[in-house]
Amino acid sequence: MSKTSPAGGRKPRPPALVEAKVQVESFRQVREAHRSELIEDYVELISDLIADGGEARQVDIAARLGVAQPTVAKMLKRLVRDGLAVQRPYRGVFLTDAGEALAAASRERHRTVEAFLVALGVPEDIARRDSEGIEHHVSPETLAIFAEYTRKARR
Repeated sequence: MSKTSPAGGRKPRPPALVEAKVQVESFRQVREAHRSELIEDYVELISDLIADGGEARQVDIAARLGVAQPTVAKMLKRLVRDGLAVQRPYRGVFLTDAGEALAAASRERHRTVEAFLVALGVPEDIARRDSEGIEHHVSPETLAIFAEYTRKARR
């Protein structure tokens, strides 16, 4: 018995699997993005808090990310261990040069993706939210195309 769609026609065949090497690389890229996205979110937020108020306190980070302070404390230890931040007693957390460079790169990716979405007609508030996830998963090649598209759309 052949399978048919509710409208009575044949169901379209699912697309063929991509080549294994291509699929492996795709999944590897996603896993790598997942590993780095939380770190990038933290350093970007810390940088923004410092720029706005001169310091980034654990309580402020937790409030902005919507997580518990112990969760922030655990991540801050990781950032310190990885050389991206330093903690000063009674003064909060500060970024190292490496941490600030990572924050700047993450912020620029975020702005590029957000501008691209707005250029496509996505409302600004939605583009801001959506770019928060996309920024971590977009390749440098795709990001460059987003930037070029946005430049042309502004002309």
